[in-house]
Amino acid sequence: MKIVENIKEPIYEEMELFEEKFFKSMSSKVALLNRITHFIVNRKGKQMRPMFVFLVAKMLGNGKVNERTYRGAAIIELIHTATLVHDDVVDDSNIRRGFFSINALWKNKIAVLVGDYLLSKGLLLSIENEDFDLLKIISIAVREMSQGELLQLEKARDLDINENIYYEIIRQKTAILLSSCCAMGAKTVNCSEDEVKKMQNFGELLGMAFQIKDDLFDYGEKKIGKPLGIDIKEKKMTLPLIHVLNIVSQTEKKYMLDIVKNHNKDKKKVKELIEFIKDKGGLKFAIKKMKAYRDNAMNILLEFPKNRYRDALELMLNFVIERKI
Repeated sequence: MKIVENIKEPIYEEMELFEEKFFKSMSSKVALLNRITHFIVNRKGKQMRPMFVFLVAKMLGNGKVNERTYRGAAIIELIHTATLVHDDVVDDSNIRRGFFSINALWKNKIAVLVGDYLLSKGLLLSIENEDFDLLKIISIAVREMSQGELLQLEKARDLDINENIYYEIIRQKTAILLSSCCAMGAKTVNCSEDEVKKMQNFGELLGMAFQIKDDLFDYGEKKIGKPLGIDIKEKKMTLPLIHVLNIVSQTEKKYMLDIVKNHNKDKKKVKELIEFIKDKGGLKFAIKKMKAYRDNAMNILLEFPKNRYRDALELMLNFVIERKI
């Protein structure tokens, strides 16, 4: 994917070294665990989160990073990977990034223990090096992510969700981790609290746009890693659906909720609902909101001096809302 390579270009050496350090940070004396962590490393995704840590650190640190930057990126990636492993168990998902998930290959008990191990490794990495400021950032993120998941589950039961609750859920579930990446990048190069806060806000706004884009894939025409209508099937209330529920008549609202509650496994009914949401402007509304978050994030970025790292972050910001996967 050429755009990802362009984003990575100014931090290519750092990302290469990071992969070595990240693999070492997962090592253990248990052969089974090492086999599983080797499997995880070999099936890595785009590694967006460590990329944010390095790009922000280099943008604000005169093109330089340090050992704390590498540790910050490793902490983020360890915690993120732990949450993905646990998510696959919770969702009973057998596929992750086009490969079998840990729970599919080694069963749920081992997957949960591997997730716990990765989480503890991330926390210990910061404690052993007395990076308590980084530990605080990631601990808040883990708390928020857990609360976001639970809030979504609670609201999915009776489909009691409005636009504000939706924004709070995606802020906690997705945006907080990207916000933490940017804050960590700034922290590791000794930025002022004002700069750290700005980068935290930048990451949060970008994360909000990222999740709305993810939700829009549910209404796409092509298979893009997640099946069409999967959110409706799982009774997840996404922005296009919430917006249309707010503007239609009571009769139409009843028709929509009936499909989500009682016919969410009926492919024909789900497709019918998707078309209805499109016709009522649900997608246009969500796209407008997504672009507003992107624009607000861009405004923060433009406050910083222009350099190749800022250019790469601008590219990343546009990639987030234009990506096809």
